[in-house]
Amino acid sequence: MNGINYTHLHYEQQYLRRSDGSKLRICVYRPKTKFAYETASADSSSVPVPGILWIHGGGFALESPELEVFYFQKIVDATNAVLVAPDYRKSTEAPYPAALEDCYWTLLWLKDHAKQLGVRSDQLVVVGASAGGNLTAAVSLLARDRKDVNIAFQVPICPMLDDRETPSSYANDAPVWNTASNRLCWNMYLGNRKVPCNVPAYAAPARAQDLSGLPPTLSYVGDIEPFYDETVTYMNRLAAAGVETRFRVFPGAFHVFDALVPHAGISEDATNFLLDGFLYGIRHYSAVQH
Repeated sequence: MNGINYTHLHYEQQYLRRSDGSKLRICVYRPKTKFAYETASADSSSVPVPGILWIHGGGFALESPELEVFYFQKIVDATNAVLVAPDYRKSTEAPYPAALEDCYWTLLWLKDHAKQLGVRSDQLVVVGASAGGNLTAAVSLLARDRKDVNIAFQVPICPMLDDRETPSSYANDAPVWNTASNRLCWNMYLGNRKVPCNVPAYAAPARAQDLSGLPPTLSYVGDIEPFYDETVTYMNRLAAAGVETRFRVFPGAFHVFDALVPHAGISEDATNFLLDGFLYGIRHYSAVQH
């Protein structure tokens, strides 16, 4: 393990060895405060904090956890949570299900190391934006079906959920993400599963037939980006299945607008919605491990 300090965070790396001998790098972020180190000490007098699995975006093919520190700082500062972010395998290395397997394995690692990390084992949260939002939803589906870890709530932000084109993802030329980039990245991620009938819900969560039993869900999306329709549809289906949801649409907003122009009024509104939703979830949601 080695440590690097950010302005408001303490950052460490862990390496987990996969079954094939390769290593999965995991980034661990904590508040740089006395409170954070006390909670991580496994001292019985410590007060455990939420544990967040953060799954970064990048169309399954790009980026690394460190590039989303913008989000990390705001959430960790607001919640004192311990945030764990896997540097999962990209589609350029291996297509589905490699990324999902890495993310799910990291969630199990977080659950198993909750005491050492100073984390509440009954308050594990899964969060991600864009492709990370896909993997957030997929991890939540997998956890529900496998029943070996319970998630308190999930936060798929502007998620990339559907490999099938929707009205908003067809002929979309919005900034940052558009129809061409969407098609390319789905093709890379699905690999040899390009035939529509061969795409499982764990790869494209919009295809899931049954959304009951999933954890409470917080999400938001801009209405000019490709993922607008699939996000609205997914959130409506979750609510219809009895899942508690908190959701907003931001008019005129493109993909990951809040990260790219953080000081714009609409971005600050989205950030406040996210943080308020996080704090609400921490106050109201928990899921005991069995």
